[in-house]
Amino acid sequence: MSMESALQTFYAEAEELLHNMEAALLRLEDGEADSETMNEIFRAAHTIKGSAGLFGLHAIVGFTHVVENLLDRARAGTVIIDTHLQGVLLRCRDHMAALVADVANGRDSTPDLLQSGDLLLRELMAYLEAPRSDAVAADASETEQAAAAAAQDDANIPPGRADTWHLSLRLGPDVLRNGMDPLSFIRFLGTLGEITQLVTLDDHLPDLESYDAETLYLAFEIDLRTDAGRAEIEDVFTFVRDDSDIRILPPYTKVEEYIQLIHSLPEGNQRLGEILIQSGALTRDSLERALTTQAIINQQEQKPQLLGEILAVQQAIPNEVVSAALERQKKSPERKPAAEARTIRVDAEKLDHLINLIGELVISRQRVDLLAAQTGSGPLLEAVAALGGFTEHIRDAALTLRMVQIGDTFQRFRRIVRDTAHELGKSIDLEISGAETELDRSMVEKLTDPLTHIVRNALDHGIESVETRRERGKSDTGTLRLSAYHDAGNIVIEISDDGGGLNVEKIRAKAVANGLIDPNLELSSYDLHQLIFHPGLSTAEKVTDLSGRGVGMDVVKRNIEALQGGIDIESTPGEGTLFRIRLPLTLAIIDGFHVAARNTQFIIPQTTVLECMDLASLPAVKGRNCVNLRGEPIPFIRLSDIFALAPAAFAVQDVREKLVVVQFGNERAGIVVEHLYGEVQTVVKPLSPIFQALKGVGGSSLLGSGDIAFILDIPQLIELAILREARQAAQAGRKQEQPL
Repeated sequence: MSMESALQTFYAEAEELLHNMEAALLRLEDGEADSETMNEIFRAAHTIKGSAGLFGLHAIVGFTHVVENLLDRARAGTVIIDTHLQGVLLRCRDHMAALVADVANGRDSTPDLLQSGDLLLRELMAYLEAPRSDAVAADASETEQAAAAAAQDDANIPPGRADTWHLSLRLGPDVLRNGMDPLSFIRFLGTLGEITQLVTLDDHLPDLESYDAETLYLAFEIDLRTDAGRAEIEDVFTFVRDDSDIRILPPYTKVEEYIQLIHSLPEGNQRLGEILIQSGALTRDSLERALTTQAIINQQEQKPQLLGEILAVQQAIPNEVVSAALERQKKSPERKPAAEARTIRVDAEKLDHLINLIGELVISRQRVDLLAAQTGSGPLLEAVAALGGFTEHIRDAALTLRMVQIGDTFQRFRRIVRDTAHELGKSIDLEISGAETELDRSMVEKLTDPLTHIVRNALDHGIESVETRRERGKSDTGTLRLSAYHDAGNIVIEISDDGGGLNVEKIRAKAVANGLIDPNLELSSYDLHQLIFHPGLSTAEKVTDLSGRGVGMDVVKRNIEALQGGIDIESTPGEGTLFRIRLPLTLAIIDGFHVAARNTQFIIPQTTVLECMDLASLPAVKGRNCVNLRGEPIPFIRLSDIFALAPAAFAVQDVREKLVVVQFGNERAGIVVEHLYGEVQTVVKPLSPIFQALKGVGGSSLLGSGDIAFILDIPQLIELAILREARQAAQAGRKQEQPL
């Protein structure tokens, strides 16, 4: 592994570890202060410090070392993580993330960031230097006495073997060439414990004429006295493991412990490797390497080699431990091998490139369909149909690769809710449901800002203070809910609170004052709620750092609409507010319905289409763009009017207009077109920046015929149809009220 690729791996793993560390710290506040949670937090800091040390990232190592020390004390119970310390540790986690980000982006940390790190270290040192309580001191005394007794019991053990691991290191010859310093591994081993013996072997040093300064010829034999386990020691060599021969011999006392543990394992039906992993004598990575070696040997030699023999030689596992595991295995009945779960990291750009190639395949397939139809050849049409089926399966499989669960995005809001509630002096719980719901990765990234703004508004203005909630007979703790689910080919995300709800009278008064509506105009609750998406409209009584300036909700709606989605509001005064965001599952390749108006091609997303019919066959409401469909009034718009399409010179006379009834959420409308061509797979292409302000169009696509088709933005068109119908109905009502 080269230095650059190793660093990229470090950045990716550090980001994941910091995310897990934050989630575990937040679980402490929920009362989950179990040993596994504490170990997860400690391991995150420990691994980041160790990996950073290998690359000489001293700022990260120095800061994280103090954090690790405090977490180690917390694991031992000598430091109690209260609410204040939890907040400090969360800020330490943020500081570690900032340090990693600076290194990843090749920039120096700012003086302000370094100063904030110093302040955090002072807070941590106050906990580390604080005197221990009597109870803790008593526990420590008992621990020290037990350690002394254990040392006495070990008196008969050969010197230097009680808790000392032996490491035989044969690092790869290209370690120096790849930018790694062998001494950095040795220095980091020193952070795990005490190196009691270090022997450098120079047997492979060549003559001066053959010497290469970039090649590593030295080997090392090391005795390490430590309480760390095999996995922690192996982690030191993560970035050079593939090209090196690293053998780790456990302490003398560990042999008996491993054997006792192997015999006491309650699980049955285990194989040798699984038994050794559960006992702690072997790590999963070591097992996989041994299995690979076994497979190679068994292919090359007639006499197969047993896994136990390879482990004893390659992984330096004592024969007694392997024998105990084999004995335990014989007592367990054979079982069928379980399916092994494997995951790999894939660069996002490679995945996007794959989707683009499949998009081109879809377009080419449509072209082949047209050409095959022109030939009229039955066998060819049958082969093309089969090809189309395979193309759809490939498309669906590729799009699935880009689907991610929304749960990770939801989990980030636990920190926002916690910090904001503390800042506002409120008590707020966050409830999450539907975290397993999946949507396109590219949409998740663009959803973060809109969701953050809605959540902050709910925390600041939606959920009342503790005093107000008591006056209204509510519990002191407010509740914010984030949920997601699939509905009719779309994903629905809901953000709701049990706060005071929207004050429609204040909204109306503010809208009138800003000249947004006529004072005499009667509006429904739905229309009044939609007014909050107008720029500059805010009913907050005071401006805060979080919200209240009237800036943001218009941006939220604009960002949602840019994703071909829509946002609705439901609110009950005194009970709470619900924001419902509805989005398509993906913006890459969709199933569309091909229509045309005045020889201009359009695509309607298939998931929004309900039915199609002749417009003339439906009873119309006089003077309005509305028809009666089985007793339900359906407003409609003509694409030729909306986009001012000029009639073609060779247009066929007396073309019967068709009505395509579409639905998004709970709203329905009709779209009037002239031609219906049917379903088609559609590759979504973004519009040129010059068309970004064009309402009603969300993208474009290339048809198999070579024509360009515009993909309709159905939520915007439905909203436009409803507004036009409401305006026409109001005008008709005023005309009826005028005296004759």
